[in-house]
Amino acid sequence: MTNRLSAAAGAAIRRLRRDRGWTLADLSTRSGVPLSSLSKVELGQTSLGYEVLIRLCRALDVEIDHLLRPDPLSEPAPAQAARRAVIRAGQGEPRDLGGLTGLAGATELLRRRFTPVVLEVAETQRAGSLLRAPGEAYLMVLSGQIVMHSDAYAPLSLDQGDSVYFDGQMGFNLTTRDVGPARALLIHQGEDIAQD
Repeated sequence: MTNRLSAAAGAAIRRLRRDRGWTLADLSTRSGVPLSSLSKVELGQTSLGYEVLIRLCRALDVEIDHLLRPDPLSEPAPAQAARRAVIRAGQGEPRDLGGLTGLAGATELLRRRFTPVVLEVAETQRAGSLLRAPGEAYLMVLSGQIVMHSDAYAPLSLDQGDSVYFDGQMGFNLTTRDVGPARALLIHQGEDIAQD
């Protein structure tokens, strides 16, 4: 593993160990990695071999990619740690998503990690683009009955109160099973949804 990746993994290991309230000795006992080696790993002073990496991942109960991906703490923090946005009933930024209309909430907040959108679903036949969100998404039917169409699965019928958690990169769209419109809450990562 390159020195840069070893340093990033070492910082992640230190953060995870501290989050669990463990000492270096605790992690050494749980992983079987010698204490002197752990100290050097956390400080990025030694290359991290595959065997050691696997032992540490098992002890910390994380996947390997969790140690190798960029540290979310390295991103600039919001100006204030206590942010909030109140979205009143019927308010929000209008969105047109592949034939669906909706109101997006909390759009005044910069660098949102996710965006909630209340969608009105009125079409009984799929028309319009497939939608794609950057990352994972969550959909909950607020009223009516909805059919979720995707480019990976057969149509999925959802009743009021039903929900689905899914990969937003999968192309999807919504129709209603009822004569009347349905409403759904869509929560997706990032700020925007792409349309095919």
